[in-house]
Amino acid sequence: MAPEDAEKYRFNIFDITKVWPHGDYPLNPLGRMVLNRNPTNYFADVEQSAFCPGNFVPGIAASPDKMLQGRLFSYHDAHRYRLGANYEQLPVNAPRHPTHTYQRDGFMRHEESSGHPNYWPNSMGGPEPDPTVADPQFEVSGKAGRHAYSHPNDDFIQPRALYEKVMTDTDRDHLIGNIVDHLGNAKKAIQLRQTAIFYRVHPEYGTRVAKGLGLDIAEVKRLAKQYT
Repeated sequence: MAPEDAEKYRFNIFDITKVWPHGDYPLNPLGRMVLNRNPTNYFADVEQSAFCPGNFVPGIAASPDKMLQGRLFSYHDAHRYRLGANYEQLPVNAPRHPTHTYQRDGFMRHEESSGHPNYWPNSMGGPEPDPTVADPQFEVSGKAGRHAYSHPNDDFIQPRALYEKVMTDTDRDHLIGNIVDHLGNAKKAIQLRQTAIFYRVHPEYGTRVAKGLGLDIAEVKRLAKQYT
C-alpha cells in the first residue's frame, strides 16, 4: 500500500482487528521458507530457536504499526532473558553471514572477541555504519495523545465477508456445530447476547446458532439492533 493510500483508506490500516482485502492489495511473495529435514537435536534446534520481527534484511523495514513496534524490542528482550545475552551466537540463531557490531563479551559468549575497541568511531579499523541500508523515512503529522477512536469503523464487514465469501458450506457447518456445542454450556443471557452478535454479522449465521441453542429468534433480532 502506498503511503498516500493509507490516509484515505476505508478503515485504519493499523487496526489489528482488520485485514487488508487481497482484492485491494494482493499479497506480494518475497521468498520461500523450505523445511527439508527434521531436527536432529530438539533442544538445540527447537527449544533454543529465537525468532524476532526485528530481524530485517536490507530493503525491508518495519511499518508504524503499534503492535509491530512493540514487538520489535520485546522479542529480543524476552530471548535475552530466556537464552542469554549472546543467544544470537547459538548455531540455530546465527546468521549465515557474520554481522559486525560492537556488542561483545558477556554471559555465555563462545566466540573470540576481535580485540578491537567496543566503541565507534575509532582508529582501529572497526566496522562503520552503512547509511545505505537505513530504514526509509516517512512523513509524520498530527497530534499525539489519548483520544477516542474516531476513524470510520465497522466491526462486522470483515467477519461477514469471511462467512459469505471465504467459508465453504462445510466450513459453515463446522463453525455452527462448534459454537453450539460450546455456547450451549453458557448462561442463557450470554447465549442471547453472543448469538445477537452472530446475527449482526450475518442473519443466516445468527439464525442457525439460535436454532441450535433453542433460542427465541425474535429476541435475538431485537438484541442485534443494539450493535452498530
